[in-house]
Amino acid sequence: MAANAIKKVMPMLDRILVQRAEPMTATEGGIVLPESARSKMMQGTVIAVGPGARNHQNEHITPLIKKGDQVLLPGYGGTRVKMEDGKEYIIFRESDILAKYE
Repeated sequence: MAANAIKKVMPMLDRILVQRAEPMTATEGGIVLPESARSKMMQGTVIAVGPGARNHQNEHITPLIKKGDQVLLPGYGGTRVKMEDGKEYIIFRESDILAKYE
């Protein structure tokens, strides 16, 4: 069912659908962190990518990011989308993504 929910959202142009990584709930020593002490994760996984923007000559600019890439995200921005599976995803423009890593 989760795959069907994601298929319903196809990013347009240079937009990218990202699932933010889950924050740590406990330290390496086993101490459970309260909700207020958990930091917002600045990384995520690309779930879907739009076809790309167009330049002044109306030609497609192929996105540099592809589905499955691990990316670093800005602290603020993006549009939050809550899916049928109960998970929250964020839509960013490709230019908003800070970096991709392996």
